[in-house]
Amino acid sequence: MIIIPAIDIYKGTCVRLTQGDYSCVKTYTRNPMSKAMEFKNAGASCLHIIDLEGAQMGRPVNKKLIINMTKKIGLPVQIGGGIRTYKDAVQLLDSGTDKVIIGTSAIEKNNLIPKLIKKYGTERIIIAVDVKNNVLMSKGWQKTNNVSLNKFLNVLKQIGVNYILVTDIKKDGTLTGPNLPLIKKILKYGFKIIAAGGITTIGDIKKLEKLGVYGVVLGKTLYEGKLSLEKILPIFSPNNLTKRIIPCLDVKDGKVVKGIHFTKLTDAGDAVKLAQLYSQSGADELVFLDITATSEKRKTLRELVEKIAKNINIPFTVGGGIADINDVKCLLNAGADKVSLCTAAVLNPALVKSISQKYGSQCLVISIDAKKTGKIWMIYIRGGKQKTDINAITFAKKMEKLGAGELLVNSLDRDGTKKGFDIELLNKISRSVRIPVIASSGAGTKKDFLDVLKQTNVDAVLAATVFHYEKIKIKKLKRYLKNNNLPIRL
Repeated sequence: MIIIPAIDIYKGTCVRLTQGDYSCVKTYTRNPMSKAMEFKNAGASCLHIIDLEGAQMGRPVNKKLIINMTKKIGLPVQIGGGIRTYKDAVQLLDSGTDKVIIGTSAIEKNNLIPKLIKKYGTERIIIAVDVKNNVLMSKGWQKTNNVSLNKFLNVLKQIGVNYILVTDIKKDGTLTGPNLPLIKKILKYGFKIIAAGGITTIGDIKKLEKLGVYGVVLGKTLYEGKLSLEKILPIFSPNNLTKRIIPCLDVKDGKVVKGIHFTKLTDAGDAVKLAQLYSQSGADELVFLDITATSEKRKTLRELVEKIAKNINIPFTVGGGIADINDVKCLLNAGADKVSLCTAAVLNPALVKSISQKYGSQCLVISIDAKKTGKIWMIYIRGGKQKTDINAITFAKKMEKLGAGELLVNSLDRDGTKKGFDIELLNKISRSVRIPVIASSGAGTKKDFLDVLKQTNVDAVLAATVFHYEKIKIKKLKRYLKNNNLPIRL
């Protein structure tokens, strides 16, 4: 679950309201930036900033202040309050804002949200569902709407909205706990819900987490000292939104190779030397895939795995040729931190459950090799050579249920092309599961990494060719992503 501290700005100061009542304003600091840095230093990886005057007046009032804050904070920020036009939303999104929150205009303007989704994708748009006595509210929570809640949610679903911010106005600022029945009702529509209003205790957050809520916005409980980020972040989001950059060593006959669409393989260098380079240059993890072990019906190159493990100090995932639980034991003993299954997971799903139960889901990555056929993606096995009749999204859900800890999604359509990641496929899979998703296949530029991290909910990005031939250097890539407001470890 994502923990998101709130900063409400009114007349340039950091305040809190109670139940949206502007006559009940309590000022906590006259310097919102200092509060933002306080949250950042406490471990927050994203912030929720609302322009209260903007919500009240129907146009962004503190836009300049908020944009300056966003640039200086260096964290992803979701911004709301008075964003009623396409121009206002574009200005914020193009200035570095991670996500915009739109409420009133989502109800009153039929074409605004589809237009924004077309330009920015679904990952950067949050729709505010503000409810009071089971009635939709807008105009800074001051106006009652005739549109029913059910109808509104159905419309949002039809136009492809992914994230919604649900606030029970009667609970907001009261420290009386969230409206769980409301959250349960809305969860049935399949959105990623960020819950707000009344959340006060660790128990409240745990109840929401158990329901399957994506994230929570915390306001008054932090300002009044009921909870602290230092206490709750390790419980609910030890890594929060930090994104990982992972080089991949595709190995054949002991050499690192790279190709296009899993074919036309060329030599890309020595595996041990490349592994050392990546470990020293800031890679968050390393993946080693013996890409012909399964098709050649042999075991993974254990000796090479041992050599690599001795020369790096970052998490190390190994895949290829794993057929049973003993193979897993062998690789973990050789120095691997995680193992990756592809063909074996398809042909023997029970193995996934067995590995998870014996060694824990944290050490099990399922590699999904998918290719689009018509309007759906189908699973391929044996190094991308054999097509199955298995739907990739259905398979992803099944692997999560069996105990997989992560999914590594490879697009056979994009592999080695340097044309960018398959955003559509990655969104389909990441929205269907709650475990981390690693994006793979198609990296060509630094912007490709930025786009996939901004436009999808993947947790990590994996690449090979651009790193092997130093078209992109990891340290420069991570600095570039950090400068574009993504949470990256430098």
